[in-house]
Amino acid sequence: MLNRKMKLIAFGALAAAMMFTNVSMNAEAGVLSNALPSAGAGTTLNKPVEVTPVKETETAQADTQAVVDATAEVAVVDASAALEAEKAAEKAAEEKKFANLVIAKCNDYVNVRQEPSEEAEILGKLYDKSVGEFVSEAEGGWYQITSGSVTGYVKAEYVVTGEDAVALAKEVGKRIATVTTTTLFVREEPTTDSRTIGMVPIEDELTVTEEEGLDGWVKVSVEEGDGYVSGDYVTLSTEFVKAESKAEEEARLKKEEEARRAAHASADKNTSKAATDSGAPAAGGGSGRGAAVANFALQFVGNPYVYGGSSLTNGTDCSGFVMSVYANFGVSLPHSSGAQRGCGADVGGIGNAQPGDIICYSGHVGIYIGGGQIVHASTAATGIKVSNANYRNILSVRRIF
Repeated sequence: MLNRKMKLIAFGALAAAMMFTNVSMNAEAGVLSNALPSAGAGTTLNKPVEVTPVKETETAQADTQAVVDATAEVAVVDASAALEAEKAAEKAAEEKKFANLVIAKCNDYVNVRQEPSEEAEILGKLYDKSVGEFVSEAEGGWYQITSGSVTGYVKAEYVVTGEDAVALAKEVGKRIATVTTTTLFVREEPTTDSRTIGMVPIEDELTVTEEEGLDGWVKVSVEEGDGYVSGDYVTLSTEFVKAESKAEEEARLKKEEEARRAAHASADKNTSKAATDSGAPAAGGGSGRGAAVANFALQFVGNPYVYGGSSLTNGTDCSGFVMSVYANFGVSLPHSSGAQRGCGADVGGIGNAQPGDIICYSGHVGIYIGGGQIVHASTAATGIKVSNANYRNILSVRRIF
């Protein structure tokens, strides 16, 4: 990756300087003796042995060190220039891809049809600011696009393409850093000497808040706050909302309707006795199973946070907490906040959240308990606690039941 390239360039330059140092030192050492080997016996020349004065040796060493320092400095400058050039090339390549995007710009959504006609069958919906890829242009002001699982035609007047799409993509796209190492350290400042404020497991996805001018580092948002991670250990990508097919919409609406019916039938049932006895707040509203999940989770408030853990009593991290709570209800979830963001069904934001829903943040997850609050394994300093759901930017709300 980029940081490694800089190090290799600097190392190569330094090695070259060290070779120069060795040559100088060997030449000086050769002056110290005039004894030449001859058939196993030493033959000494009559010429007196010359010894280099100490001051001259120190001067030579100082000159050599100056060459080493200068060479290393030039290498770093060249590496920085190479780094900036590579980043510029990557950015240009990404923008080139953006030029092939089709982005909805409408009040609500634009229909994706099977044929370029308003009479054709509707295959799905491309919601406002959702993104597809341009396939071709059809007569009558239509574009053929592919987005998610949908390939069809949209009216050109309700979308933007080309340079307009490039500009809008930067606004509607979400930059994501996916962790590629077992444990990624999040630093207070963009340097390995800086204090570690948090740790993130492999495959977790973090929201990028800044990446320009950070010399190979990326600023991200985590539970402990904004921090920096090395670009060597993440893969950067831009995430867009895609079209929803007709079948996907029907399945989502059916699930939401079932949840609403369950909520009316058992809104105030299944309050956990354990949660009441512990003095923790009780979840209310929502489906019976969702409320049961929330109340079960509340009884562990006050227990410790342990990175990589999944014990509700002896220590767990955020995704381990959600995973272990749901395991008690027969649901298997991955031990990753990024992966949990893809579980269940998206309910469309915190306004539609019900107890038991998983609230997803950048590098963090919690369980909604109602009343605008979540229970979550927060940090090593605070452990499992209750917080306002909107204390950080919410990426998604997922419903399992």
